[in-house]
Amino acid sequence: MSGKKSIFVSSVQKELAAERRALKDYIHGDPLLRQFFEVFLFEDLPATDRRADDAYLAEVDRSAIYLGLFGQDYGSEDASGLSPTEHEFDRATALGKPRFIYVRGHDDSGRHPKMQALIRRAGEQLIRRRFGGTAELNAAVYASLVDYLGHTGLLHSLPFDAAACVGATPADLAPDRLDAFLARAQATRGYALGPGTPMADALTHLNLLEAGVPNHAAILLFGTAPQRWLPTSLVKCLHFHGTEVRKPIPSHQEYRGTVFALVDQAVDFVMSKIDRRVGTRAEGNAVPVSYELPREAVAEAIVNAIAHRDYASNASVQVMLFSDRLEIWNPGELPAPLTPDRLTRPHASIPRNPLLAGPLFLAGYIEQAGTGTLDMIALSREAGLKAPEFRQDGGQFVQTLWRPIPTPTGQADGQVTTQVTTQDNLQEERVLSELAQALALPTAQATAQAAAQVAKILSAAGPSLGTPRENLQTAAGIDHREHFRKAYLEPLVTAGWLERTILEKPTSPHQKYRLTPKGRAWLDQTTSP
Repeated sequence: MSGKKSIFVSSVQKELAAERRALKDYIHGDPLLRQFFEVFLFEDLPATDRRADDAYLAEVDRSAIYLGLFGQDYGSEDASGLSPTEHEFDRATALGKPRFIYVRGHDDSGRHPKMQALIRRAGEQLIRRRFGGTAELNAAVYASLVDYLGHTGLLHSLPFDAAACVGATPADLAPDRLDAFLARAQATRGYALGPGTPMADALTHLNLLEAGVPNHAAILLFGTAPQRWLPTSLVKCLHFHGTEVRKPIPSHQEYRGTVFALVDQAVDFVMSKIDRRVGTRAEGNAVPVSYELPREAVAEAIVNAIAHRDYASNASVQVMLFSDRLEIWNPGELPAPLTPDRLTRPHASIPRNPLLAGPLFLAGYIEQAGTGTLDMIALSREAGLKAPEFRQDGGQFVQTLWRPIPTPTGQADGQVTTQVTTQDNLQEERVLSELAQALALPTAQATAQAAAQVAKILSAAGPSLGTPRENLQTAAGIDHREHFRKAYLEPLVTAGWLERTILEKPTSPHQKYRLTPKGRAWLDQTTSP
């Protein structure tokens, strides 16, 4: 491996064996890092007649970087009372090696006293990072190694997620979004930092600042208007009644916002368009609801696309729902050695954008590293569905989730009509239920009021050239613009009862809304004597 820098990864015996192996696989699989680094793990050393302590110290001498993983245990002590880990750290310190220290766990409860002392000593000499899981560790190591490459002149331009967002400042980040993330990360993963942490401290801990400037990952995670800086980072959602891309498109939405908002909105779009079954309370106090596609599988596929897409591409993520399948397209190719086939078997996690993947893991949007596609397969099979498929289509990576096989056409006319009618009725129930929840009234009264206001909105829209938002709001008799948008306008568009006249620019100041055939059918049924 001539020309590559050797990284010596230290840890205590077998305590962090899985993290060590995953880290090596990640560095060797990352398209950038593998060009510059070779990772040494002591367990990979062949049998030799040298003493073990001589062998590992010789590897520290040979390495360019010392990477210490510190856990709960201290390790076996020699005659001087020191463990191999402390000897390694001292040797790297004496030789002036760059040292990157990562401590597992966000507090020191239960940690061996000597390991606590070593962590404190390391902290007095250099910056150390804490991590809770593999995704968080990979992101932290990625940021450290990219920073090392930049400072040593080996890398002249940073990877996209780590590069500064030119022109942006911390004022372009939303403190409330950062606080909401910290609260969720603390509750979900036991993250060390909580709401109220100064923005600079939180961003530094998450590796989201480049020379004081928010990097692209920071803008995508917490930006007030991410698409102002990264216009193609939006998600396009389309619903087709057939099995092909064909106009007219019954429903087309373009979602903007942070990566968290993009995931939430795209998942809600899909779930609002597919069939669901409402059970009875015989199964429990709460009425069970099941969807034809497992929500967790849909969310996993959408998170994969948003987290691992190529953000330097001019293309956007596309979520396309057909009558027989859900297809999710994202720009970018799988990093070597991953292939579509390997995604169906246990494999290493090699995120394209580690600085995005880390916070998504902390917030609970991503689970155990490398299991996402396997979870999708398992969830689909448990639901009695065909296994998902993965393919590379030119510069696009495509995930396909298969919907249930429809009723055979030979029995069809009556049954298909019943199925469509049931789906429409369930969607009506869902829309009115969501609208009712936005009103502080008893359920029956709220539902009736919501239906009355929806009828006023749809009547004002009409099927013509469209009606401005202000006119619809006035017709509904609602004063608060944001409440009207969130509680009424967006649900009606998502349900397909209203449609925008300017599809490519949902937030255009000239935007208008018109009644769809589905909305007309509901309105006629509701207002008929």
